Amino acid sequence: MKHTPHAEASTMRLLPWTGTGGKPCYVVGDGTGYVSRKADEVESIQLDMADELLGHATDLLADDASTAPQVRFLAGRLTESLHQIVRVAESRGARLDALRPADDAP
Repeated sequence: MKHTPHAEASTMRLLPWTGTGGKPCYVVGDGTGYVSRKADEVESIQLDMADELLGHATDLLADDASTAPQVRFLAGRLTESLHQIVRVAESRGARLDALRPADDAP
């Protein structure tokens, strides 16, 4: 079987956590193994936490009594969450691209 970059990409998954020094971590496989299942769980938790954080942000920003330190803290948590969600989107996008037939690729 000939290995093409497209075929190799279809077996690599960007994980929702980083390694030493913030380097990306990947798992190679068919998406049904233990690490892939754990990654699915972590992604689900990250998405749920982001949704909950947005609710807190809405409430805090609507409160005229909110202090600058509270808003800075919120901005920090939103930034962390956004980094996580972008990683989830990149991982899922790459897996969708890998499913696309080679003749449909841009």
